[in-house]
Amino acid sequence: MSYEVFLTFLAAITILTMSPGVDTMVIIRNSARGGWRDGLVTSTAICMGLFVHATVSAVGIAVILAQTAWAFNALKMAGAAYLIWLGLTSLRAAMSNQAGFKLGEFQQGNDFRFGRSVKEGFLSNVLNPKTVVFYMAFLPQFIDPEGNALTQSLLLAGIHFTIAMLWQGGIVLLVDRARGWLQKPRVSRAFDGLTGTVLTALGARLALTD
Repeated sequence: MSYEVFLTFLAAITILTMSPGVDTMVIIRNSARGGWRDGLVTSTAICMGLFVHATVSAVGIAVILAQTAWAFNALKMAGAAYLIWLGLTSLRAAMSNQAGFKLGEFQQGNDFRFGRSVKEGFLSNVLNPKTVVFYMAFLPQFIDPEGNALTQSLLLAGIHFTIAMLWQGGIVLLVDRARGWLQKPRVSRAFDGLTGTVLTALGARLALTD
């Protein structure tokens, strides 16, 4: 890959990373819920999903998913259902009598569960068919056909991983610093309601999009 091509890839992937979407919402939600540990573990799990997409793109499975209607629709509906479930979980917290975020629990670390953060982050990325299609259409433009496609795809995903972790890590720290304000009962319920509505809407939009 030439220097000019690398800079093109770097610019494109940076813009993609900084564009707000499902991953951003999940990271904000989890950082507010369980602090910086919850946010960073979620971010790491999300970024690990990039290697899955890179592998899928390299071995050609993404082409099959894009050309086989039932397979692509099954992946799309699974992703949509998961987003809606995350959204409804936040909405339920917003409508409960108690605040969704409790300062005392956070200080004791009781609201951070490693496995939950990994599951939520990884699945939100892997079950996103738009990421599959993006990697299928985007990565091949930067792959040398004379080289090993899988090795090159994983290397590019590694670059994406680094950029995404830096950007999302910044978001985690900002949300963590604002947790004292976010943990106020009224703000907490409003935040739960907002994130729940956005995630549910994103899931519904994904399910209804052809």
